[in-house]
Amino acid sequence: MWIQLAILVVAAILSYALTPKPKTPPPDQLSDVSVPTIEIGKPVSVAFGTVWVDDSNILWYGDLSSQSFSPPGSGGSAWL
Repeated sequence: MWIQLAILVVAAILSYALTPKPKTPPPDQLSDVSVPTIEIGKPVSVAFGTVWVDDSNILWYGDLSSQSFSPPGSGGSAWL
């Protein structure tokens, strides 16, 4: 019984040590986001029903900037 337990432990350690480790992907950048843009003179398409529009004409998409955040008590400004 002890021999089988020792073999089990050795096999578990070997399988963990020999498992291929996945590479971490690079972090996403703001340039990786494909945001529709506006073009002067581009016709506006009208869709009826539920459709997927790949080439849409967007007037405003929001603020695509990043801001740092520090939770309360971590040396940041106090919350009101």
